[in-house]
Amino acid sequence: MDYKIIVKEGESGRIDSYIAGQVEISRSKIQTLIREGKVYLNGHCAIAKEKVEPEDIITFEYIEDTSLDVKATKMELDIVYEDDDIMVIDKPKGLVTHPAAGNFDSTLVNGLKAYTDSLSSIGGEFRPGIVHRLDKDTSGLLVVAKNDQAHVFLADQLQDKTCYRKYYAIVKGVIEHDEGEIDAPIGRDRKDRQKMAVVSDGKPAKTEFTVLNRFGDSTLLDVELKTGRTHQIRVHMKYIGHPVLNDPKYDPNHVFDDKGQYLHAYFLSFIHPRTRSRVTFESPMPSYMREYIERRTK
Repeated sequence: MDYKIIVKEGESGRIDSYIAGQVEISRSKIQTLIREGKVYLNGHCAIAKEKVEPEDIITFEYIEDTSLDVKATKMELDIVYEDDDIMVIDKPKGLVTHPAAGNFDSTLVNGLKAYTDSLSSIGGEFRPGIVHRLDKDTSGLLVVAKNDQAHVFLADQLQDKTCYRKYYAIVKGVIEHDEGEIDAPIGRDRKDRQKMAVVSDGKPAKTEFTVLNRFGDSTLLDVELKTGRTHQIRVHMKYIGHPVLNDPKYDPNHVFDDKGQYLHAYFLSFIHPRTRSRVTFESPMPSYMREYIERRTK
């Protein structure tokens, strides 16, 4: 269903709270829609803590599917850390983070539901515990919230940019500069709704990178996310002419196997929701990336 809400005279407030007061959709689901870039305020992608004022126009699409039940599916989970509030998972390449069209039974969420009954409810039925996600073929670290208080605390850190995430990325071509910053807004690709792109009315997005090694026709990068937009690294690297190696979505004409993009979330650091101390986790570079580098450096 398509929604269009015009803020009335004398009304204002945070956009998520305001929408929840106007429609029969929970605030948590509205927050999810905002994080996914599906809510627009006056034509631009809304930000979670953005305020609305009289005559502002809010538009979004929401489809409630109550016919599907997310099943618990036993699977091997690489649990790096766990306590009463959080889990840190090292997700393998090829595993989808949460259920979506075409895959409702074999995602990380299905595995989490088989492992524990303690998952936050903020993400709704399809995303319990999921604070942030990794693309199917991006491997590496992500944090899972085991209760709503932890989820809110972690989500605020993502919003306030005090949760630090770093990736190893192998990209096409040789980047001459030793380091760089890409500051370009990201939104839905106007020609293909399944993809994201750098667009003038997108959400602010910033990516920093440092060159670790150069090969004959590719470059190994240490990439740090300063924001967390969908497909951010993949979109930004394509934007500067160095798409992530073997990316079937953003560089389909140069895919050489079915392993997907060469991207690994190796570093994750955040303030623990209970202890209020910073915790840091690292994941070693996966074999598919190490083998590529070894072949290029012989």
